[in-house]
Amino acid sequence: MANIQDYPGFEPFGEDVKAARKKRRLSRQKVAEMANISVVYLINIENNHVLPSLPVIIQLIQIFGLPSEKYFNPLLAGDENDQRQRISRKVMMCPEVYLPVIEGALDGAIEENRSV
Repeated sequence: MANIQDYPGFEPFGEDVKAARKKRRLSRQKVAEMANISVVYLINIENNHVLPSLPVIIQLIQIFGLPSEKYFNPLLAGDENDQRQRISRKVMMCPEVYLPVIEGALDGAIEENRSV
């Protein structure tokens, strides 16, 4: 297993997993089952002792809706506040048929801001 300190950007990963698990009121046992890993492995991830394998990282990101850019591209993610990150994730999950509506709302907000 890799050492978390050797991979910049992943330092908060374990803490983020733990916070998301607690926020959703899921036990470690349940999350371990969802991610198909052992509870001990999850504990080591949450306490930042190990960097999980890529498939496990992907599983946990998907389970909790964590912002992958925060870990894989921390320089870009640092420029966005939490609300922008949440909106960006929601747009990525949105069915394509609704994207014109979202784009129109954003265009309207930008245009309104220009006229102020």
